[in-house]
Amino acid sequence: MSKQISIVIPLLNEEESLTELFAWINKVLNERFTFEVIFVDDGSKDKSWSIIEDLQKKHKEVRGIKFQRNYGKSAALQKGFELCEGDVVITMDADLQDSPEEIPELYEMIVKKDFDLVSGWKKKRHDPLSKTIPTKLYNWTARRVTGIYLHDFNCGLKAYKSVVVKSIEIYGDMHRYVPALAKYAGFTNIGEKVVQHQARKYGVTKFGLNRFLNGPLDLITVAFMGKFGKKPMHFFGALGTLMFAIGFSLTLYLGIDKLFIHKSARLLADRAEFYVALVSMIVGVQFFMTGFIAELIGRNSTHRNVYLIEKEI
Repeated sequence: MSKQISIVIPLLNEEESLTELFAWINKVLNERFTFEVIFVDDGSKDKSWSIIEDLQKKHKEVRGIKFQRNYGKSAALQKGFELCEGDVVITMDADLQDSPEEIPELYEMIVKKDFDLVSGWKKKRHDPLSKTIPTKLYNWTARRVTGIYLHDFNCGLKAYKSVVVKSIEIYGDMHRYVPALAKYAGFTNIGEKVVQHQARKYGVTKFGLNRFLNGPLDLITVAFMGKFGKKPMHFFGALGTLMFAIGFSLTLYLGIDKLFIHKSARLLADRAEFYVALVSMIVGVQFFMTGFIAELIGRNSTHRNVYLIEKEI
């Protein structure tokens, strides 16, 4: 039987908070909604999995997945999305910084206001400046690149229609850009809700400084794949043609100048413009061939015909 809400919770070494978190969720949702809670243990080294097993024995709403090792938050969300059965899917962190009290209103925004996705906005954060300032810069950049006006792309508390999470694939560190992945998949009705941000009660943050490097790189990947993933030749081919045209035009000019205008001028090999032209043509050919090879790979990919059908009669 389909449930109203599926809650997917990725976690890593959160043994102190799991029991309290489920009790909080159960208090908010019990007798109001049919729901399931899917804990995805991303290779914890503490007692997190034992606690999940105990919760599952006591509560039929609890499901659990344990990875053999740490694969990252994106992998945990992807596996949770594959298994969830609810009409509305909620994601939240396991550290008690996301409040389950927000879930009913998020559910209403999906069901009654027909949003495809609703992202939380932690307007008032309980984080140090070393985290909040880079986050503001990151969100500003993401808005400009994706065209999605959200204040907090990386907020773990989000709500989705089930069809959205079943239609996208999250890998690498793409969990930061699920709204962009949804948009490029055709789910453009994206909303935002101000949510409470609780101070961390147990443990320490699991995110290091590497996110400041990986985040921008992943943003470039998402933007490129969204716009040119199915047609890489449109990007590389156009760029290669432009570079080759510039180099060829400059070479043609130098040749005409040497043969007909300044015949006694120094050799072409002694002119810097000649090497600029040569490099431009070589780079242009390389860009063009990159696009051509990418097209061949794409046409032979098992995922090349993944087209989302909204309705069928």
